[in-house]
Amino acid sequence: MQKTILHLDLDTFFVSVERKLDSRLVGKPILVGGLSDRGVVAACSYETRGFGIHSGMPMKMAKELCPEAIRIKGNAGTYSTHSDVVTDIIKAYVPLFEKSSIDEFYADLTGMDRFFGSYKYASELRQRIINEAGLPISFGLSVNKVVSKVATGQAKPNNQLKIDYGLEKHFLAPLSIKKIPMVGDKTYQTLRNLGLRKVGTVQKMPVDVMQRVLGKNGGIIWKRANGIDHSPVVPFCERKSISNERTFDKDTIDVVKLRGLLIAMTENLAYQLRRGEKLTACIAVKIRYSDFNTYSKQMRIPYTSADHILIPKILELFKTLYNRRLLVRLIGIRFSHLVSGNYQINLFEDTEEALSLYQAMDHIRNKYGDKSVVRASAMGKNTIGRMHNPFNGQPPIVLAHRKQ
Repeated sequence: MQKTILHLDLDTFFVSVERKLDSRLVGKPILVGGLSDRGVVAACSYETRGFGIHSGMPMKMAKELCPEAIRIKGNAGTYSTHSDVVTDIIKAYVPLFEKSSIDEFYADLTGMDRFFGSYKYASELRQRIINEAGLPISFGLSVNKVVSKVATGQAKPNNQLKIDYGLEKHFLAPLSIKKIPMVGDKTYQTLRNLGLRKVGTVQKMPVDVMQRVLGKNGGIIWKRANGIDHSPVVPFCERKSISNERTFDKDTIDVVKLRGLLIAMTENLAYQLRRGEKLTACIAVKIRYSDFNTYSKQMRIPYTSADHILIPKILELFKTLYNRRLLVRLIGIRFSHLVSGNYQINLFEDTEEALSLYQAMDHIRNKYGDKSVVRASAMGKNTIGRMHNPFNGQPPIVLAHRKQ
């Protein structure tokens, strides 16, 4: 049976939520993100894009390009709540769907044409979201995820587009190669240096040429340019919490050791959140003493996955919970109230430097393992000489945190 895949994307999601909360913002240029000059643009309205503004840009630069833009700090919790409303609507309407980010969804409508008509069904779902959530949303419908995602981009803003079976290559051919998912700025420049500008040109190239230039990714990009994609829709299943704990071989009262371990565990879990595109809104610390009595304390926080926000909160909980007169047998932390969300949602507080630092650290962890980069404060005495990783047996990179 021929696949029918729907891609849904909430238009300028953060901006749309702000406009829903304050109708006076409709039609005006909006920037959502960090308000200081060192802050970063998390989202921007279509009215600002003509000035060359895009998400991830330093707020200072965006302000210079469009001085009349209204700047809003944004609230991650508010956006997550509105995302949950849309998720619940889709969950009630679609048997198999995937939530790929806080504002983006895929749904497998294969077989619907026998009963309802997939395009009609998708149109009714989109209208229901608009009516019940009060947010603009676009969709693309085709035989696979890649073509549907590109179709959604072409349908925006607040519209819909269906690509009939057999017309995938024809639809993609006149588009810029930057429209292909996975083609970022660096890959785009490499392809442009080869004289490639349109997807149609890539379609005509031998796949082995693309592979020689871009390696394995070249083959993937060639397939996507030709409308070939067999990736399945992954059933949505929200993980409620993640945790980590450590039982000591010998009970300890070494506070420096305990704090270092807490920092290391927080770093590891925060990395897991970012890798899985998750955010947490509730953190907890657990301590089990030598007499086996166990105590825990939790705290609600704004949605985040940033180490520099989570670590001080974890240490604060530990300080209020720890009894210095007793030996500790076990220590642990837990992140709960998880929601889907790209790291972009943390840009409300982060500076451009902090964002670049996290991206660099996570890139190293993805390549060499989650313990390849650690904060100096997470390492106990004489630990560096004993820790080894894939860097030819050398000690891990140590990040010395500098207070701002």
